[in-house]
Amino acid sequence: MRKAFTAVAIAAVAGLALPAQAMADPAAPPAPESVPIEFLASFAPAIIGAAAGPADVAGGPQQALLDQARAILNSPGIPPEIKATLEKVITFLDGSGGGGPAIPDENAPVIAQFLYPTLGKGCISATADSVGTALAVPGPAHLPPPGPAAGQAGFVFTALGTAPAVDDQPVPMTVTWVNIDNQRSATQNLTNASRINPDGPATLSAIADTGPGRVLSVISGSLTTQPEGADRITCSFLPTVGMFAVA
Repeated sequence: MRKAFTAVAIAAVAGLALPAQAMADPAAPPAPESVPIEFLASFAPAIIGAAAGPADVAGGPQQALLDQARAILNSPGIPPEIKATLEKVITFLDGSGGGGPAIPDENAPVIAQFLYPTLGKGCISATADSVGTALAVPGPAHLPPPGPAAGQAGFVFTALGTAPAVDDQPVPMTVTWVNIDNQRSATQNLTNASRINPDGPATLSAIADTGPGRVLSVISGSLTTQPEGADRITCSFLPTVGMFAVA
């Protein structure tokens, strides 16, 4: 049952993919209304857990996800939009679709937007929530500073509408990633070291040594900001999922 829910969750988030955008323009995507963020977020650990399963399983850990996605795809009565998203998941996981993000133009970095916006309760004020957006930048690229090299990926998380992030994040925002082709994986803290959007909204980043291959990632955790003339605010964001390829 967990595998079935995982495949459905991946299919759902794939259908909510947002177009690539410049990192300097953190426009707020709408929170998805048809699929609750809480539902998607609850399956994010299962997605990473399934992809990072034992490497000695026949066909590799991603094969179980592929088999389940194909089984759901062939079930009677599946709506056309669900079939379309399942097909996107299958082509990402089996590599037939390339898996890489589109290139906006010759001078812009390759950006893979995470698959749905997330939500932080009380992150702007006691009565105002923040929409969080996350993206990955496969290297080589110059953003986020100091820039991911070949075989690396940069991760950026922005909490829209918030005050600047503090340097000493007491409870970290983290990215957990797994390269489903080479089985590298790690959990890393996102920090304010790159000084992206120093005047707000709060933006944290990290660079990961993923190696080349297809990467599944989850960003979640807490964020602390310092509004001008007010006490610090610490709030938590639900997990959001990213899928992209590193050359």
